[in-house]
Amino acid sequence: MIATPAITVLMPAYNAARYIGEAITSVLQQTFTDFELLIVNDGSTDDTLEIIQSFNDERIVVVSQPNRGVADALNTGLKHARASYIARFDADDICYPYRLEKQIRFLQDNPEYILVGSEARYILENGDFLFDFHCIAYSHEQIIDKLYFYCPFVHPTVMYRKSTVIDAGGYPTHAHNFEDYLLWTTLAGSGRLCNLTEPLIKYRLNSTSVTIDEKWRGRRFRELKRTIVLRGSITAAEGNELLAIIKDQDVRQIKEAAYNALCGKKYLINNHQPGKARGHFNKAIKIYPLRLENYLLYALSYFPGSLIAWLHKFSPNRL
Repeated sequence: MIATPAITVLMPAYNAARYIGEAITSVLQQTFTDFELLIVNDGSTDDTLEIIQSFNDERIVVVSQPNRGVADALNTGLKHARASYIARFDADDICYPYRLEKQIRFLQDNPEYILVGSEARYILENGDFLFDFHCIAYSHEQIIDKLYFYCPFVHPTVMYRKSTVIDAGGYPTHAHNFEDYLLWTTLAGSGRLCNLTEPLIKYRLNSTSVTIDEKWRGRRFRELKRTIVLRGSITAAEGNELLAIIKDQDVRQIKEAAYNALCGKKYLINNHQPGKARGHFNKAIKIYPLRLENYLLYALSYFPGSLIAWLHKFSPNRL
């Protein structure tokens, strides 16, 4: 085993065989090389483990456990992580080569900061460019100002000081699909937070992910999440209710339709290509024809981009 590394790249993985090879390769090609890549195999039933084991690099460490979800896998990873800095990363994303170097230098040069995130370049399942994501806030003051309205970080872009997250109790396992957001609210009083003004990863949207557009989750899910975030804590009963909603929607038809609808919205609003937007809305409608919103967005794609941007800006729920 290598000496104690400066960074632990923490990657939970569940049935990630399709993408994990590319994700691992992007970590191994970092310009900053003093790290361990700690992969928590969360009960995968596909070839995830075999693909991990095909890499011959002593910096890769694998911990396997029964499937217990992302938050539990992350907490397992924190227990096994040997470095004092944790770089979160997902098994379907891609790191730019300089990602680790830029973030650890920032935290080393600014000891008052406990966490740093970044912008991200969103890609489709096949790796094609979708849009450039710009953070809602960059400075600590901006982040605190918006923290209880929107999640200020793209989770797999963040690097943080392990001790701070351990002291905060780790990831809240009941906060299904927003365990990171609830953790950020807990960390807000422990030190300064920021986002760097450049993309450090390619963030892949894919239809097999546990995360989908929350508008598809329904009003109860969003209201419950809002209450929990404002309170800063979650009960087991609330977690069970969230999980029941998620499991009810863990259907291939819904997830594929939600994926295509989200891609359509991004092509409509963030990277105005109405033809591509209509293609995704068409797929979403064919897969799940009962959702009225997709018909409205399809029709909206024929309107000028300036009008669409204006409607998005002033819509109370955003498009």
